[in-house]
Amino acid sequence: MKRYQVVGIGNAIVDVLARTEETFLEHMGIRKGVMQLVERERAEVLYAAMKDRTEAPGGSVANTIAGLGNLGLSTAFIGRVRDDALGRFYAKSLELEGSAFPNPPVAGAELPTSRSMIFVTPDGERSMNTYLGISAELGPEDVDEAVAGGAEILFLEGYLFDKPQGKQAFLAAAAACRRGGGMAGVALSDPFCVDRHRSDFRALVRALDYVIGNRHEWTALYETADLEQALACAAADCPIVVCTRSGEDVILIREGERVEVPVHRVVPVDATGAGDQFAAGFLYGLATGQTLATAGRMGCIAAAEVISHFGARPETDVKALFRRAGLI
Repeated sequence: MKRYQVVGIGNAIVDVLARTEETFLEHMGIRKGVMQLVERERAEVLYAAMKDRTEAPGGSVANTIAGLGNLGLSTAFIGRVRDDALGRFYAKSLELEGSAFPNPPVAGAELPTSRSMIFVTPDGERSMNTYLGISAELGPEDVDEAVAGGAEILFLEGYLFDKPQGKQAFLAAAAACRRGGGMAGVALSDPFCVDRHRSDFRALVRALDYVIGNRHEWTALYETADLEQALACAAADCPIVVCTRSGEDVILIREGERVEVPVHRVVPVDATGAGDQFAAGFLYGLATGQTLATAGRMGCIAAAEVISHFGARPETDVKALFRRAGLI
C-alpha cells in the first residue's frame, strides 16, 4: 500500500489577492494577465498598495494538490518556506486542507517565504507579481525519499527547473518514485522556462511517464510552429502526453491512443487557476484507473469549476460534478 496517491513538488507561494480596476494596473506599471517576477522591494510596494487583500497558500502544483485533496485522494506537497509568519501560515493551511507538508519551515533562512501579489480585474484576468524568495532554493536535500518513493503518482512543477538545485531535486524525486513503482510526470509551466532549459526539459520528458503542457510550451520544447509535429515528437519521447489549447479541445495521447476532449465553456470570473485544476482532474482520473478520455473530461470539469469563482482552488465538491456528468 502506497503512503500517498499523489505527491507534488513545486514553489510554495502565498497568494495575496485583491480585486482592482485596469486603471490601477496602468498606474502601478503592472502587465495585465501575465506572471512576472519581481524583486523584494517591488513586492513590498505592491503588497502595501493592495486593498481588501486575502491570503491563500498557492503555487501551481500546490493548487493541483489541493484540488486532488478536494477529490478525496491522499496527498503531500514538497516545498520550501521560511519559519516566518507567511511560512507558518502556508504550512498550517496545507495541513488543514488535508495535504501533508513534510518539510518544516526553515528557521534562520536568509530569504523570506515566497509570495505573489495577484490583482484580479473585472474580466477575471489575473496579473501576478511573484517574489520567489526561499521557495526557489528547493534542492535535493528537501526531498524525503520516503515521501517521493511512497507516491503512486509524482507531479513536478516546471518553474523549479530555473535553478540547478531544482533540477537535482526533480531527478532525485523522480528516481525515488519510480524505484517505488510509481509514475512521475511534470507540468511544463511556461514557454519561456522551456526556452531557457530546452535540452534539460527534453531529457526530463524522455525520463518521465507523463507530461502536461499547453500548445505554446510543446511547440517551444520542440522548436516548431507546427503543434502536430511537436506532439508527434512528444509522443515518441513520453508514454502519456497532454496538450491544453486555451478554449479548444484538449489533446491526450497514450501509447498510440489519441483522444480529443471538449472544454467546458463558462464566463470566467478568475481565469488563471484553470491549468492547475485541469491537472488535478486529469491526475485524479489517472490515479483511479479511468480511461484517457474520462481523465481528460475530469480535467475539463475541474478547470471549469475553478474559473467560475474567485481564487485558484475549488470551492464546490468537484467529485459531485463528476457524478453529475456520469463519469463516476
